[in-house]
Amino acid sequence: MANDQHVILLRHGAGAWNSWRAPPYSILDLGCAPGRDLRYFRSLGHDVVGLDGSTEFVAMARSYSECEVLQQDFLAMALPESHFDGIFANASLFHVPSQELPRVLAELSETLRSRGVLFCSNPRGNNEEGFSGDRYSCFFDHNTWRDYVTAAGFFQVRHYYRPPGLPCHKQWWLATVWRKG
Repeated sequence: MANDQHVILLRHGAGAWNSWRAPPYSILDLGCAPGRDLRYFRSLGHDVVGLDGSTEFVAMARSYSECEVLQQDFLAMALPESHFDGIFANASLFHVPSQELPRVLAELSETLRSRGVLFCSNPRGNNEEGFSGDRYSCFFDHNTWRDYVTAAGFFQVRHYYRPPGLPCHKQWWLATVWRKG
């Protein structure tokens, strides 16, 4: 079932991709977890590849989505150059430490084709980061997140806060759409 993030990626991606390429699109689901979004994009006929660092999630995603799923750590990715039309990074990039974020974002830019689209949704905060249990997390405000992503060569298409319909102080997620420069 489509959610607002799927629609946003496909709407903004299709606008860029249709001018030079017909569907299906090649999409990387970064941090695919058990494969819900992989399965949805595949159901639309797109060529989808998942990536996750968890052995358990990779096995679950492969079984559930019947897609290729790479087991890779975000800090040690090996991705093909100029391969994907879009990257769907829902609730994943906030686990990358800020000192590694410029390199990781540059690698994501390199794996996107020209005019490729990056969708990110991260919990927002006041630019704090650190461990919570065994998971590292960064909670950036919009301006800081924008500075990181634009420094990697992306142009912001739009941003919004989620979930919809709530006052801004209750919308904990910052969703952003970017186009490769």
